[in-house]
Formats: sequence, C-alpha cells, structure tokens
Amino acid sequence: MKAKKNTGIKIVCNNRKARFNYFFEELIEAGIVLKGSEVKSLREGKANITDSYATDSGGEIYLVNSHIPLYKQSSYNNHNPRDMRKLLLKKKEVNNVIGRINRDGLTVIPTKIYFKKGKAKVEIAISKGKKLFDKRETKKKRDWQRDQARILSRKK
Repeated sequence: MKAKKNTGIKIVCNNRKARFNYFFEELIEAGIVLKGSEVKSLREGKANITDSYATDSGGEIYLVNSHIPLYKQSSYNNHNPRDMRKLLLKKKEVNNVIGRINRDGLTVIPTKIYFKKGKAKVEIAISKGKKLFDKRETKKKRDWQRDQARILSRKK
C-alpha cells in the first residue's frame, strides 16, 4: 500500500460558485492579514467566501465581504466577522492586479482559503463575469458529461 503524501495544505473553504459565475484568467496565491481569533476560527474549518471579492484601496488589495465567524473561546479581543482583510502580495503583483481591475474591468474573486505550512493563504482569481448564455452552456456541458458517464457505466 502506498503511503499518503503530506503536501502541507489544509483547505478551509472553497468558493464553488465562482467557477460557474466567472471565467478565470489568472490564479494568484496571496497571504492574508488575520487576528488571532480569526486564525483559530479558520483552523476549526469555519469560513465563507461565496459572496466576497477583492478591491483596491490606497494601493493595497483588500478582501471584502468574507465571513469568518466568531471564535467562541476568545474573550474581549474577538474580531468582527465581516471585516475587510488585507491581502499580502508583492508590489509588482499588486500593481498588476490594480491595473487589470481598472483598465480591463475585471473582478478579483477568492476561490479558496487554505493553510500552507501553517500560514493562512487565499487563492484569488482575476476573472471576467459570465453572461447568462455562458452559464447555460456550462450547465449543458455538465449535464452531458453526467449522462455520458451514466451511459458508459451501463455498458460495462
């Protein structure tokens, strides 16, 4: 039996809706500035990024509308669940993201939050929104793949 490889990555939450609603052009890994109670809450596996997005403010990128619930064991120094959280990127990456947001009219969407070697990371996607007919096409392809798999499994 093969030993399981430990990659050091623990996924906290995925944004499954993002792939259905957006075309991803580029994926970037970014660090995130968190308070202690936020990290503890993430380690419990609690977070929600379905309606969140990233925006620029003063030459920095912030994650908006992400929900990290309160940590119950934390006392008076607990965090606000819907705070804006700063993303840690290199200056060149920040300028690239801001330029693409302003010039091309693209959106920055978080796709997943995970721990990598003990550090909290966010995978963000520079993306373009899908129109309704694109979403219908995606749904048709998914249904056809499912039907195809069903047909092939019957033949065996």
